[in-house]
Amino acid sequence: MTTSAALRSTRFREAREKEWAELDAIVDRALSRGLSSLSDEQLERMPMLYRAVVSSLEVARKTTMDRALVAYLDALAARAYLAIYASRRAERGVLARFFAVTFPKRVRSMGAEVGLSTLIFFVGIAVSYILVMMDPSWYFAFVGADLAGERVPGATTETLRHALYERSTDDLDLFASFLFTHNAGIGLMAFALGFAAGIPTALLVFTNGLMLGAFLALYAQHGLLMNLLGWLLPHGIPEMLAIVLCGAAGFHVARAMLWPGERSTRDALVFAGRRASTVVTGCVLLFAIAGVIEGIFRQTVVDDFARGMLATLNVLWLVAWIVLSGLGVKDDLDEH
Repeated sequence: MTTSAALRSTRFREAREKEWAELDAIVDRALSRGLSSLSDEQLERMPMLYRAVVSSLEVARKTTMDRALVAYLDALAARAYLAIYASRRAERGVLARFFAVTFPKRVRSMGAEVGLSTLIFFVGIAVSYILVMMDPSWYFAFVGADLAGERVPGATTETLRHALYERSTDDLDLFASFLFTHNAGIGLMAFALGFAAGIPTALLVFTNGLMLGAFLALYAQHGLLMNLLGWLLPHGIPEMLAIVLCGAAGFHVARAMLWPGERSTRDALVFAGRRASTVVTGCVLLFAIAGVIEGIFRQTVVDDFARGMLATLNVLWLVAWIVLSGLGVKDDLDEH
């Protein structure tokens, strides 16, 4: 790290570390003793401090702060999220009921927001695909050098093909863990920024679509589009679904803020936040599944048929889960 970057990181930390320490102490108490152990003031402060940490984390990532600071903020944001949104109840079967009933019902109840998030994601794919097909130099506007590697316009067909079928077995558990943390961070950010009228949420979802569309166009130009889909879809289906659903959760919060209806804005945000947070909590499982597939299966299985079968299986069980699970069952978290 350069001297100026280190100085910038130090100043950034000094201006905010008091709030981080306050949130750290509140989260420790909440996770160890439960939310009931917090005072009214702490309960009111915790969501505000959480949003501030999420904002600080985004700034730290974009301005190349030192890695230790980014890792600390990432861990603090994750712990705060668990303290605020994750259920602390230990009743028998509550976790199974959450995934079998509550999560799919919440997703279906946000049909408009899911539709909007899906539309924005696929518009991003279409925009970058068309632009890169027309002019390959657009590729670099959507895909960073660290992500692209050798997969860039001008690469040979053989180089692009090799990237799809190269086997790797080194540190797969660490790689899978990194992918889960990274992708879940994007999803949580899309949800957490919903309070800003949904604009940052829309940009995050759209940007993810732009990156995917650029990759699709690059491989299509070399006649490798189907090969890329076989490489991408096994992990991409749960991952893309999770990103779209986190975006929908962010839009649900934004909708409550912009159009609170008969409730006050504060009550509407609390109501929407409870509903949306259940969707995001369920998405953590989807990100974990995608991380394992991407970090392990994709690195070791290079057979197109096996990849296609897993992608098909993922489509079938996810559709059955989201569309059919919990039908006709009363959800004990339904609000009236």
